[in-house]
Amino acid sequence: MSRALSLVPTRSLSLHRRAFSTMATLPSAGRKNRLRGVVFDMDGTLTVPVIDFQAMYRAVLGEDEYISIKASNPSGIDILHHIENWSPEKKQKAYEIIVDFERQGLDRLQIMPGASELCGFLESRNIRRGLITRNVKAAVDLFHLRFGMAFAPALSREFRPYKPDPAPLLHICSSWEVPPNEVMMIGDSLKDDVACGKRAGAFTCLLDETGRYDSPEFANVEFKPDYKVSSLADVYSLLEANFELAS
Repeated sequence: MSRALSLVPTRSLSLHRRAFSTMATLPSAGRKNRLRGVVFDMDGTLTVPVIDFQAMYRAVLGEDEYISIKASNPSGIDILHHIENWSPEKKQKAYEIIVDFERQGLDRLQIMPGASELCGFLESRNIRRGLITRNVKAAVDLFHLRFGMAFAPALSREFRPYKPDPAPLLHICSSWEVPPNEVMMIGDSLKDDVACGKRAGAFTCLLDETGRYDSPEFANVEFKPDYKVSSLADVYSLLEANFELAS
């Protein structure tokens, strides 16, 4: 379904249905913020979403607990944090279910349209590329191998603490020797990617292919993106219009 895109900070739009308002610190008039690095989520951002997360959550939590937790968490369920304090036996079973869903996803792994072209654009402007995912390292390794794109650092859930904690993004910024306010986090999740980016002090861009985050239920979430697009192909215009890019 064709939808209007937010290619400028969301608070400046008058025609877009605004569930979000920007939280970024804007530069003085006539100046653009500098951008030196972009950090991507993997599943649902660089790759086509193939994991049925709702089915996964139901399998791990059971139907009644799933409904209860979902009702009190408008941004989405953080399943990894939720099971963290379970008993060792119960947590092990939960991880086995999660890994099984992830393994099925690897069999259907596909690159997101526009991802390769966007990475080529960033490379042409000497903008660093990093990756943060809550998936396992094996999935990251397969992604690199299958699609031939390099992200460094590329942090999987073996890096603790994982998203939405800002630690992985701050780690990448430190390794690049670039301050977070010169970095953008791009992902398809409010609760993981946007929260991680905002907590770290980076710019954030939400990839919302279907417009699900235009729903009123997301109007009052704690962390809101600075920008929102419905495809990676529109990130080019966003970056060129709003940032001073390295060259």
